[in-house]
Amino acid sequence: MKAPGSRREVRALTNDELLALPAVIDLDTANRALAIGRSTGYGLAKQGKYPVKVLRLGNAYRVVTADLLRLLGMERSPAACPPAEGQGAKAHDLCA
Repeated sequence: MKAPGSRREVRALTNDELLALPAVIDLDTANRALAIGRSTGYGLAKQGKYPVKVLRLGNAYRVVTADLLRLLGMERSPAACPPAEGQGAKAHDLCA
């Protein structure tokens, strides 16, 4: 058990954990990804100085995962889409 007033260690997310995140995450998860503490993260968000854009939804802060991954130099590989079928079908980037 930690002594009162001691700092809690922040465990950063692994690459696999980062790539498995949903499209939008809460600020606590983004803080873990950046290995910053809760107080620091919320303070930066309130000041408008968080490293990525923070969405304020009511009392909740949210971060777009794609922005966070880009900051960390990571990108999700696009899902493999089956080729379009039929004559005259045009290729596109969308999957159904």
